[in-house]
Amino acid sequence: MAIKDRFDLVIFDWAGTVVDFGCHAPVIALREAFALRGVALSDAQARRDMGKRKADHVRALLQDPEIAEEWTKARGSTPNEADAEGLMAALGPLMRDQAARAAHLIEGARAVVEALRAEGLKVGSSTGYTRDMMLPVLREAAEQGYVPDHLVCSGETPAGRPSPLMIYKACAELGVWPLTRVVKVDDTEVGVAEGRAAGCFSVGIAASGNGVGLSPQALAALPAAERAARIEAAGKSLLAAGADVVIDTVADLLAALHSAA
Repeated sequence: MAIKDRFDLVIFDWAGTVVDFGCHAPVIALREAFALRGVALSDAQARRDMGKRKADHVRALLQDPEIAEEWTKARGSTPNEADAEGLMAALGPLMRDQAARAAHLIEGARAVVEALRAEGLKVGSSTGYTRDMMLPVLREAAEQGYVPDHLVCSGETPAGRPSPLMIYKACAELGVWPLTRVVKVDDTEVGVAEGRAAGCFSVGIAASGNGVGLSPQALAALPAAERAARIEAAGKSLLAAGADVVIDTVADLLAALHSAA
């Protein structure tokens, strides 16, 4: 059975899924934004709520007891909504800068998108970035040959992931239904849960995503057993979040969809 016989639309996440192998840009930007306020954020802390819209991500960080304690020590008061808004204001230019630097297509992404379109499918996209943060990413991706048919950004629906509203918006505007004919591809647990909540076929991305969090070179440099263990752990987390199938990178998507068709 052809993929077109089962699906009409594939919605891709961005960082860790089609660009920015290892999902580094948001981690670096978040750490820089907090550092400007005297708070040292660890890599693990920055990654924990990855995939949420950035305002929700910032609020989740400020609500973390350890981070809130460090914030209070550095700032003299417990974090509040004004602090979250201030962080978001600072995060915008930092995210644009880091996202532009990391907007390299993951190997195989363009070929997969071209193959999906050749089969007659539409290609959507969604992100936890605001549209302002996405501007340099869109430009860089287009120069590499990737221009999705549709984009939904953080803040453009009443709620972000794991709610299914961004998927609903994309489907309504692209005229695609039922939701069982939609594929959601994401490297984060909340992104997979979003697809599950919408009733989509949800595909988790393990090796290139936030769960492993390494560049291609760093991942390849690991001993084989450690590399396999880290990818397996990321995959298990995505399956626990509701993924129907987990693949290493976007390059493996066509085979997974053919198996599901």
